[in-house]
Amino acid sequence: MLRRIAALLLLASPLAAQNAPLTGFDGYVTQAMRDWKVPGLAIAIVRSDSIVLMKGYGTRTMDKNEPVDEHTMFAIGSASKAFTSTLVAMMVDAGKMRWDDPATKYLPDLQMFDPYVSKELTVRDMLTHRSGLSRGDLVWFAGGYDRDEILRRVRFLKPSWSVRSQFGYQNIMYLAAGQAAARASGKTWDDLVRDRIFAPLGMNETNSSTRALAGKTNVATPHLEVNDTLHVVPYHNIDNIGPAGSINSNASDMIKWVRFQLDGGKVNGKTLVAAGPLAETHTAQMVIPVPAAARTLNPFTHLEAYGMGWFLQDYRGRELDQHGGNIDGMSAMVAVMPEEKVGMVILTNANGSPLPTLVLYRALDALLGAAPRDWSGEQLKAREKARPMQKEALAKILAARVPNTKPSLAVEKYAGEYGDSLYGDVVFKANGGKLTMTYGNGIDATLEHWHYDTFQATATQLSVGKLMVTFALDADAKVKSVDVAGFGTFGRRPEKVDTTKKVVLAGSAATNLTGTFTSAASGLTVEVTAADGVLRLSVPGQPVYTLYADSPTRFRMGGPPGFPAGFFVDYSIENGVVKSLTLTQPSPQPTLVFTKK
Repeated sequence: MLRRIAALLLLASPLAAQNAPLTGFDGYVTQAMRDWKVPGLAIAIVRSDSIVLMKGYGTRTMDKNEPVDEHTMFAIGSASKAFTSTLVAMMVDAGKMRWDDPATKYLPDLQMFDPYVSKELTVRDMLTHRSGLSRGDLVWFAGGYDRDEILRRVRFLKPSWSVRSQFGYQNIMYLAAGQAAARASGKTWDDLVRDRIFAPLGMNETNSSTRALAGKTNVATPHLEVNDTLHVVPYHNIDNIGPAGSINSNASDMIKWVRFQLDGGKVNGKTLVAAGPLAETHTAQMVIPVPAAARTLNPFTHLEAYGMGWFLQDYRGRELDQHGGNIDGMSAMVAVMPEEKVGMVILTNANGSPLPTLVLYRALDALLGAAPRDWSGEQLKAREKARPMQKEALAKILAARVPNTKPSLAVEKYAGEYGDSLYGDVVFKANGGKLTMTYGNGIDATLEHWHYDTFQATATQLSVGKLMVTFALDADAKVKSVDVAGFGTFGRRPEKVDTTKKVVLAGSAATNLTGTFTSAASGLTVEVTAADGVLRLSVPGQPVYTLYADSPTRFRMGGPPGFPAGFFVDYSIENGVVKSLTLTQPSPQPTLVFTKK
């Protein structure tokens, strides 16, 4: 019996040795969650292909007793990018794609702002954030456009740098890479990632859309901190940028993904992707400068680069490949340390939180046998040290506000539609002396006057917050554009024609207004016809215009989509007989009189 007990102890010792470094880890994580106001966290750690820790902490929803466990679902955000790069690696392995193929081979309609870049851009460029584009995230975050329309609009996104000259994080290019893999495979990206990764790895609870979370109970609630107060926020559906960040998963499933990466593309001895193409995603492709401030906070990382879907860095003399994920109310971290055969996933339900990274470093230090470092405490001190500078910056903004000013125009004069080729339309409406702003399906805001023609917009969506909005006037003191800080300038769209009929003409009254009319000043001849009581005006070489009655003799002109308001037709009638019509056009176009033939 004693020998049997001894044998059991010997069999248990390897696992105990692996767990021993994590003594006190639970307490550290719990305290760090309180300090950073993170309601819930799930973690899984693998070492030498054995799970050494997998559990949940805290609650799915603040102020509720909803314990997080290893099956609690979270959004992983940009940690989804490694799934897309692995899918491309699978297509490369299958001979259906090549890393340095032109992007247009798979996306023939893809155009960049610079025609040279359109021809030069490769699959590798899209996966390594070196397209030369800045982010342009508003178009997918709130625009309401689908994947194809986002890629069509990218041609209007001006480059910030020349192609391949520097690292510039770019979600839209990951959408393009995912769509390219989808085209090469003949499936949608969602079906491809499910069939080639989720299903073979047994990630049976993982999905690529928030729609798949409907009806499930073990789902973490997103949270966002505003003015030191934590708030519950809704899930943000980002299916339209799916390959860059729409995956939802849990610790139990994600650790299978981590093991797959550590095992060189194998699962249960079966190769899903050859080691060579997979290794390419973990190979440095683009250098990322490490600023002095980052080295001060993390003295164990000296070099950083981007692979494909992975940030690559040194950490205490080892290679560390990791990628965070942040989307409304959620923060995640996925990491592998190949030399130590260590990997982990950390999922939280707090927006933009540094906690996943801090927990990663704390766990790595323990597993590497390094002296424990209070990463959370140090970051908290750094945050507190930065607060005076943040207050000073806010004070400067407030000091720059000019008191006792008024808008140049009445509030309703700012109302209207404003557009941009990339982002589309933003709409301002006047109601009760207040302006409101709507953009796509993601921003609804109320404006308060700031100074002169600048307003501060407060969005109902907490993740959007406050935006400074400045209107610009033209020489005629009319609004010509609006600048939404952080997003760009939107030009004013022509006012749309009011197509309501304020007067309904009887058949004979409409017929009496028809005929051929000639302008002696311009030499133009126009024709007015009637059908079903509706008048239409024809000008040679132009579309047919519809006349909408304001009175029996005054009409608004309407034309094809985009035709501006401000065109009117007035009839001159003597003794019941039409003598002429006058065409009034917006300034500076002339007013023309047409005499009936």
